[in-house]
Amino acid sequence: MTTTAPTPLAPPAQHPAGPSSTPSSQGTVRPLLRLLPWVRPALPALGFSALAAGLATGCALVIPLVLQQIVDGPIGQRDASGIWPLALILLALGVGEAVLFWLRRLIIARPIMRAETRMRNDLFDRLQALPVSFHDQWPAGQLLSRAVSDLATIRRFLLFGVVFLVVNVITFVAGVGILLALSWPLGLIVGALALPLVVLCFSYESRYQLLARRSQDQVGDLATTVEESVLGIRILKSFGRGRHLGARFGRQAADLRTTELGKARVVSRLWATIIVLPEVAIGAALCLGIWQVAQGTVSLGTLVAFFGVSMILRWPVESLGWLMAMANDAASAATRYFEVMDAPVPITSPEHPVPAHRPARGRLEFRDVHFAFPDASAGQELLRGVDLVVEPGETVAVVGATGSGKTALTSLVNRLYDVTSGAVSIDGVDVRAMSLDDLRELVSVAFEEPTLFSASVRENIVLGRPDADDAAVRRALQVAQAEFVDDLPWGWQTRIGEQGLSLSGGQRQRLALARAVLGGPALLVLDDPLSALDIHTESLVEQALRSVLADTTAVIVAHRASTVMLADRVALLADGRITAVGTHSELMETVPAYRSLLTSEPYAPGPDDTAPHLHTAAGTASAGGHL
Repeated sequence: MTTTAPTPLAPPAQHPAGPSSTPSSQGTVRPLLRLLPWVRPALPALGFSALAAGLATGCALVIPLVLQQIVDGPIGQRDASGIWPLALILLALGVGEAVLFWLRRLIIARPIMRAETRMRNDLFDRLQALPVSFHDQWPAGQLLSRAVSDLATIRRFLLFGVVFLVVNVITFVAGVGILLALSWPLGLIVGALALPLVVLCFSYESRYQLLARRSQDQVGDLATTVEESVLGIRILKSFGRGRHLGARFGRQAADLRTTELGKARVVSRLWATIIVLPEVAIGAALCLGIWQVAQGTVSLGTLVAFFGVSMILRWPVESLGWLMAMANDAASAATRYFEVMDAPVPITSPEHPVPAHRPARGRLEFRDVHFAFPDASAGQELLRGVDLVVEPGETVAVVGATGSGKTALTSLVNRLYDVTSGAVSIDGVDVRAMSLDDLRELVSVAFEEPTLFSASVRENIVLGRPDADDAAVRRALQVAQAEFVDDLPWGWQTRIGEQGLSLSGGQRQRLALARAVLGGPALLVLDDPLSALDIHTESLVEQALRSVLADTTAVIVAHRASTVMLADRVALLADGRITAVGTHSELMETVPAYRSLLTSEPYAPGPDDTAPHLHTAAGTASAGGHL
């Protein structure tokens, strides 16, 4: 069955390797509102938390009014017995305030933690879904900082900042109302604070937002440097370049320190102004209040209550700068989070996937395949019309000069990348028409640079076949000549550490090969999987591999004659096309370019070699012909 290839999706937009530190035009509110899908389940808890905080602040505002009654009542009338009921009310208000603040934190903590967990899980899922081209362009430290420090910043704002931004504004408005009720001339003096505070906060926001974004990007750069230094510790020690990287880390840390000091300067100016304004207002109100008491127009108890409420309002006013800084940090963190979440995912399963053939025959066809990396300049295609057919059960080696596109070609088979034009099909079905799960179950891959995870040997091997039994794992280890795992402290249950760096390069390659051949995949892609093996081990692995290759379709990227000998046919990739196909011996005899790649024989292309033709064992055929 042959299906019509779906229209290729456009490649993702290029993203700079390091995100820009330019402040977002979205401001503070819009990025925070985008968090609603994750925060919505926590909104009732946020509401109850704000209510508890508001009631606690209300208790605090009532305390000065009780003091007014004490001063103007029992104290003014010299009635000591009348103090006790009012004192009990003060005690109840104090205890109520403490309990309500405790309840506020208790109510909100768990729902916000759940929201953070959902955001982190969704970010991780997004990173898994994003194409390899995205990860090629983004430093790992930048992604790590978004998953850890940025989400922690958002959590802290949701736990505390968002509640008290609302509660403190309401408290200030309510407090000013109480002050106006106690003495409208004095209340107007304190209420006049609102206008300069609003103007100050707007002028402060843009400056702080720029510094907040720059700081978070610099944290990502630091994380990248630390990650590279840890993963590359052997290289750094071998070349004695630890001090060099340490100096770079020091410069980055100094840049971060400068940015943080800039943030501190902006916040300190805001905070100083916010503290000075209430002091001036309270001082002016105090002078006027004393004069009014002396004139007898205001009672002493009223003046005590007025200044009690004024002192309570100092926290909502003074915290404004800190809460605004927290809001800007959270908005910047949310913007960075959505930079990843908004990145396009062009490689997806189709809405109505074509079922893969069961059992799969494994016939692989490249038909007029063109490919360019997403960040390549216009017209700079790496593959420019590749045509190749690998019949079921056949092994084809792809040979070419460094940078000719061999790895890119094999990465198109399981859609690590998508073709720019043309089609790759398995058993007549375009790979873009299959579900990704089906496709990646059919195709198994071993890369030249093996990647192992911080898990046991067995967990690494069964990564693509989690249901494999011990007998299948043992067979895969035998094919890869990886019985050395039996000598590890706990056999194949031994944890091998990050990147498997506790193992040699050859051991890592053999484990990656065992992972690839486990379960007998329908189609096997091997990207120079034996490059790190010694000659003796390579020979043993090749002998064992032949039994696997006899029952599967395979494409092998090869650089050495010994690996090429595993193949039934060899395809020479040059100038973005397959320029010759045949057995190893045939190409050695008839194709100088191929012979030069596998021997030390120099090769100078002649005028005939630039023509778009294809050498085959049967003679010469057009590049678009069937192989």
